[in-house]
Amino acid sequence: MTGYEPAIDLDAITAIDVHVHIEVDGHGHASLPEDLAAGAAKYFSTDGPNPDLDSVAEYYRERRMAAVVFTVDAETQLGHSPLSSADIADGAARNNDVLIPFGSVDPRKTTAIDDARRLIDEHGVRGFKFHPTVQGFDPSDEAHIPLYEVLQEAGVVALFHTGQTGIGAGLPGGRGLLLGLSNPMLLDPVAARFPELQIIMAHPSVPWQDEALSVATHKHNTWIDLSGWSPKYFPEPLVRAANSYLKKRVLFGSDFPLLTPDRWMRDAETMGSFKPEVMPGILKDNAARLLGLGG
Repeated sequence: MTGYEPAIDLDAITAIDVHVHIEVDGHGHASLPEDLAAGAAKYFSTDGPNPDLDSVAEYYRERRMAAVVFTVDAETQLGHSPLSSADIADGAARNNDVLIPFGSVDPRKTTAIDDARRLIDEHGVRGFKFHPTVQGFDPSDEAHIPLYEVLQEAGVVALFHTGQTGIGAGLPGGRGLLLGLSNPMLLDPVAARFPELQIIMAHPSVPWQDEALSVATHKHNTWIDLSGWSPKYFPEPLVRAANSYLKKRVLFGSDFPLLTPDRWMRDAETMGSFKPEVMPGILKDNAARLLGLGG
């Protein structure tokens, strides 16, 4: 891999946020159509700014955190041109003390495999973000096997949105987006067929939390990130798993800018849900191991 190379001093940071969206590019182009962006802001009760990549880097630098950054290419489903994953990777290379780039390809495009290879080989992305509901694809469909083969061979991570989503919530018919495509059980055949592919199931997978825990328990190439929900609302089985049998494969994530790491940390501390001895793994060590940082 060329392009991006990390320069993250693990001793100098307190956490690695594995789930950070870049929502606007340097030209002011947004990652989502206006109606979906407005609906998501209402759903998450956020009306703050959507910072560009360099501002995101500075935000995390101030907090002594590293961040995995990405966008979602859902052009086929949404009819909206995506942000450039190549630009995000190049921006992460400028800020390689705090940022780690993931790419995004639209699995429904005929160019998806070539696009993925290019992002890996020329830009050095460390993983790929998929959102089955927003991209409108079934991750278990065998049509996507060639794409997963490329990711597994390259040794990059596949991060899938799971569970409910605020994208499309409240719009007529949810704007045609299908929640069932983000059931984590659809990732079970992917994890089974590609045992070396490291898969992150993003978010508390409401209403399928038990399914996510089942997949993670059975397939040890799967991980769970804790983004998109305040720790105040984490399902009790997820907290129990994070404190015990899944403590090595649970990852801190915020879902910035929709949920900030400040809010996540504050609520986690207030709730006291996680045992003190598991917090270093959740906040930093597990992600460092997954991403191959610091040897």
